[in-house]
Amino acid sequence: MLLIYPAIIHDDKDGLWAEFPDLVGCSTQGDNQQEILANAAEAMECYVLGILEAGEKLPQATSPKNIILEEENTYISLIQANIDLAKNTKSVKKTLTIPAWLNQKALDENINFSNVLQKALIKELKIG
Repeated sequence: MLLIYPAIIHDDKDGLWAEFPDLVGCSTQGDNQQEILANAAEAMECYVLGILEAGEKLPQATSPKNIILEEENTYISLIQANIDLAKNTKSVKKTLTIPAWLNQKALDENINFSNVLQKALIKELKIG
């Protein structure tokens, strides 16, 4: 099932972040255009899968022409995700050890550890 929802992308002094008007509480951030769009698709997938697993009905997607942008440096982007692919991908929890100084530096920079590990594994395995 291919889903498309509009996201409002904010470009401010803290960087890029996105929110979904139809998916209350679903938001993400990124350092650049490519990352914010990829992170938005992943956030939308997780949010939608949660709704479906709870047996709830998905909200109707608002037409982008009906979204009023109230802040400067914001724009609308349509985000799509294939939920059939996402729901067949089971996540597993991994425990790992890194130096305390590296952990603190990453936390200070709001690094998404899971995302970094996934990208590194894809690169190392040459599957991306």
